[in-house]
Amino acid sequence: MEGDSNQLKSSIHTDLQTELLVHNHHDRKGGMRTMPFIIVNEAFERLANYGLMPNMIFYLMEAYNMEVVSGTSILSIWSALSNGLSIFGAFISDSYLGRFRVIAIGSFSALLGMIFLWLTSVVPQLTPTCDGPDTSCNPPSLTHLVFLYTCFILLSIGSGCIRPCSIAFGADQLKHHPSLSNERVIERYFNWYYASVSISTIIALTAMVYIQEQLGWQVGFAIAVLIMLCSALMFVLGSSLYVKVKASESLFTGLVQVLVVAFKNRRIGLLPNDCYNHSEETDPKFELSDNLRFLNKACVLRDLNLNSSKLDPWSVSTIEKVESVKSLIRVLPLWSTGILIFTTMSQTFPTLQAKTMNRHITSWFEVPAASFNIFMIMTLTIWIAFYDCVLAPFLLKCTHQPRGLHPKTRMGIGLVIAIVAMIVSAIVEIIRRNKAGPNTTVDMSAMWLVPQYALFGLAEAFNSIGQMEFYYSELSKSMSSIAISLFMVSNAISGLVGSLLVNVVDALTTKGGNISWLSSDINEGHLDYYYWLLGFLNLLNFCYYLVCCRVHRSSSSPESRLREGSDFRH
Repeated sequence: MEGDSNQLKSSIHTDLQTELLVHNHHDRKGGMRTMPFIIVNEAFERLANYGLMPNMIFYLMEAYNMEVVSGTSILSIWSALSNGLSIFGAFISDSYLGRFRVIAIGSFSALLGMIFLWLTSVVPQLTPTCDGPDTSCNPPSLTHLVFLYTCFILLSIGSGCIRPCSIAFGADQLKHHPSLSNERVIERYFNWYYASVSISTIIALTAMVYIQEQLGWQVGFAIAVLIMLCSALMFVLGSSLYVKVKASESLFTGLVQVLVVAFKNRRIGLLPNDCYNHSEETDPKFELSDNLRFLNKACVLRDLNLNSSKLDPWSVSTIEKVESVKSLIRVLPLWSTGILIFTTMSQTFPTLQAKTMNRHITSWFEVPAASFNIFMIMTLTIWIAFYDCVLAPFLLKCTHQPRGLHPKTRMGIGLVIAIVAMIVSAIVEIIRRNKAGPNTTVDMSAMWLVPQYALFGLAEAFNSIGQMEFYYSELSKSMSSIAISLFMVSNAISGLVGSLLVNVVDALTTKGGNISWLSSDINEGHLDYYYWLLGFLNLLNFCYYLVCCRVHRSSSSPESRLREGSDFRH
């Protein structure tokens, strides 16, 4: 009997020790020591990817014998795919696989894509050939294009998996660590995260671009492969240290539920005495708004004996979810005005202009054509710092707005600056073209392009940040990820619009045997006409923006403002 008792005590003691060890092991996970692995993964991915994009138009024209319109169209679709897959990556990580697995998949997908791209510069059979120095080169075959598109698809999958999940995965390490629950630590992490991304972008636009131009594509792409290899290995090496939060229901699921239930109940007539389903966390006095009333059918209750906690969300939604969808719908018109400005800022033609101009700073140093994008980044960074530290406090006294200017005002200013940028671009191109001959370097400093890059940076600083603040002010706090998703979707659509626009302009301007405005020899084409067209389209977009502002009904009104605690997951 005593032996059985001792055996039982020994068993209990062993189980208790095991439980404590598991608990202590869990407590040791996460924390600041995981930050180098996560930040290096994201920063190196950006460095490798952003280092490829600026010069890629030249690679497509030189190695694949593409016309500038075809190359620009492919790059626009690549950009659209990368941004579009970010939404998919966020959804998959939230609902199914979790952030760790999605980032790991994205890291190795990007690595594989860069290896394939490097192979196109090394293996002659993967690119079209030329019969001789004085003969025309063969166009890329279907096999060449399939392999090239595979590279871009793998790179897009990598970007779409890493970028939307990385910053949230880092926050998970701090939020779920027992000794690091204060907001100051998380704020420091965000600062270091964005600082690393900014530094990576600057290095990509300068050092990476310079290496490709001076040492060739093989060396340039090989360095990108090594950087991405370090990124993937660094992330995997920290695997045992990470807190891995399990996947749960995504915010996007709540949006779809409202739309599905409203469609199912489309034949139901709303009555004055109808009851509606509240979530348990919300004030019962919270009522539905009258606008977009067809969505109210998603949360109507016709059986008063039903327990709202047991209702199937695919059969009956809640008032909070319905009002969240309404607030999202209300911002969509103003959201759509940001698509064209992103299309305008992502044009590759200024890089082609810089290639034909004098880029020497000294007799021995020439600025790479693709590095002129750095002036846009610099302007954006300097203006944000100036606005936050100097201008916003001053404007606060005049406008009584917390951020100095209302987000919609900042968005409108950004659209106006984009129009001015296109006018400046057209004038500079007229001057450059008048000094040029066919396929010759123009005796004109490339620094003439700096003002338009600076204006684009200023336009992005006003419009893009204004957009984000507008979304955050109009949507509930629980929809913060939706606000980021809206931004990504507009970037994705802008890539498709850019591809469509250059193809339409090329098709229309080559009719009758005329030289295309967007000829690969920009000295024979008419980029100035194209810039005037973009300026006019941006002017129309600004007028459309003014109409949207006038009809917009702010969701911050007392009747429709969402409670801060409402959440799609409830």
